[in-house]
Amino acid sequence: MSNPIPLVSLLPFTNPSDPSDPSTLLSTAKALTAACRSVGFVYITDHGVPAAKVADAFAWSKKLFALSKEDKLKALHPPGSAVHRGYSYPGLEKVSDVLADEVGEDGVVALRNVPDFKESYEIGSDEYADQPNQWLPEDVLPGFREFMTEFYWECERFTRMLLKALALGIGLEDEDFLAKFHSGHENQLRLLHYPPLPAEQLEKELVKRMPAHTDWGSLTILFQDEVGGLEIEDPREKGRFVGAAPVEGCVVMNVGDLLQRWSNDSLKSTMHRVGPPRVPESFLGEDRMIPSRYSIPYFVGPAGDAVVECLPGCKDAEHPAKYEPVTWEDYRLMRGKAHYA
Repeated sequence: MSNPIPLVSLLPFTNPSDPSDPSTLLSTAKALTAACRSVGFVYITDHGVPAAKVADAFAWSKKLFALSKEDKLKALHPPGSAVHRGYSYPGLEKVSDVLADEVGEDGVVALRNVPDFKESYEIGSDEYADQPNQWLPEDVLPGFREFMTEFYWECERFTRMLLKALALGIGLEDEDFLAKFHSGHENQLRLLHYPPLPAEQLEKELVKRMPAHTDWGSLTILFQDEVGGLEIEDPREKGRFVGAAPVEGCVVMNVGDLLQRWSNDSLKSTMHRVGPPRVPESFLGEDRMIPSRYSIPYFVGPAGDAVVECLPGCKDAEHPAKYEPVTWEDYRLMRGKAHYA
């Protein structure tokens, strides 16, 4: 079955030397929004993030995860789920789509019986005091902090443009409506490494790479290497997952739970997961070793005290608001309880 994820060019938004007329901008915005309504995922080309900078980000990520465990633990993720920054070793985080309040403490423990075999490093704005960064000492990886800070804000500029395009596509009168809720300081840059392992361990579910889940925030962009493994729930058949293979030069964007809630379910936050590559040639040797996979998601969220309630134009007499207003901070803490011990 063919890949259901649409591809949208953002050239009218990203090429300032050739400004487009409003109708071209609107048609592009509507194509982006249509993909978010039907699939919840979209490949974006002509996105404006320099390819050289993306390549450098992956190079720095590989340098980070190649450090000794002792060095990586110098920037360890704080205990619990309140602060989501720094290094998480394999097994520390357990991704799921379960709410801790729904399954209780025993349910959270049961989720951890099958660990996630990945390591990650979370980075945010240094100006966001509620989520203090856990930086490595400069002498451990010189230049890492400077580059990642720059790359964080490069991603922020791109995602701010996406928020404006979505506002246009939804039909909001103010194209900055969504962007006004997002200062950029509440976003999160995540470096991910899935170490090599025998395919049998995934097939027998002894470990997971990343189980099926949805993202919590407004939207996510994803840079992925050539190994692949991302799968999304097929919008044509619930419970069936299809591969979202890397497309050269493209960024993957997906809608988060908060934006689905904001849009009264008119935009779709789609389940996705990471499994083994779908190309058998990727398995190496008699043990069918799955090679390392690196990816870099960037999660976008509003200010913590932002009240998220149904967007103008997303409700009427036949489609009343489905959700009570909620602040992003309250929603984030509710979702995070089951993820960290």
